[in-house]
Amino acid sequence: MTHHPTAIASHRGGAFLWPENSLTAFRETARLRLEQAECDVHATADGDVVVMHDATLERTTDGIGAVAALTSAAFRRLRVKGCRGEAPPMLRDMLDALAGSAVAPRVEIKSDTQGRPYPGLVPRVLKVLDGTATRSATWIIAFEAQVAAEAAAAGGLAGVAWLLERATWRGLGMRGTIAVAQAYGFPEIGVHESQLDAEGVAALRAAGIGVSVWGANHEASIRRMLGLGVDVLTTDDPPLAIELRAKA
Repeated sequence: MTHHPTAIASHRGGAFLWPENSLTAFRETARLRLEQAECDVHATADGDVVVMHDATLERTTDGIGAVAALTSAAFRRLRVKGCRGEAPPMLRDMLDALAGSAVAPRVEIKSDTQGRPYPGLVPRVLKVLDGTATRSATWIIAFEAQVAAEAAAAGGLAGVAWLLERATWRGLGMRGTIAVAQAYGFPEIGVHESQLDAEGVAALRAAGIGVSVWGANHEASIRRMLGLGVDVLTTDDPPLAIELRAKA
C-alpha cells in the first residue's frame, strides 16, 4: 500500500475559528489549502439531511429539542449561534459551499437522540451526493459499523471510514479492530489521536487499512500525527495543521 502525505480535514468546518458546522465555516474552509471538510448529518422529521453535530438543537442553535422532531422547513427557520442570523445548513448547502474548490466532503452520519441509526439516512445522503455530482469525491464516516457498511456496500464513494470510540478501540484491541474492518471491507478506520501510536499505525498498514484521527487540535498532537504519517488528520484548527504540514 503506497503511502501519501497526510491529508487535512477541517473538523466541523474548523470549530476553533468559526461556528461549527455553519455555512460560514465551510465557505472559509473552501479557501484553505487542505483536502477535506468534515461535517455531521442528521435526519429531519420529513427525512431531509441536515448538518449538525448533536442530535439536539440547544447547544449550537436557538432551537430546542431533537433535530428529528422538526420538519426541514422548521429547521431552516433556526439560527446558528454566533453566525449573525445564518440558518444551519442542509447537506446540499454545505456541498454547494465547497463547489468549485478542491476541498472534498467528509460526511459523518450520526445517530438519533437514543443513539440509534436513522432509518433510511444512508440512501438519502447518497441521493443528495448524487444530486450534486459529489458522490465520487465524498468520504462517508460513521461510528456505527452497520451504517458505514451500508455506505460501503452502496459503492461509488471516495471511501468509507469506520470510527471507533475509545472504549470500542480498547475493547476490541488491534486484532479485533482489524478483523471487523476486514470483515466489512472498510478501507480506513478513525480513532481519537490520543489512542494512536507508531505500533498501531504499523499494524493497520500491515493489514492494508488506512487510519484517520480526530482531536489533533494543538501543535503537539498535530506534529505527532504528522510524524506517524496518518492518512487523514481531522482538526479544529486547520490553518495551524496546514502550516505544520508545510514545515514537516
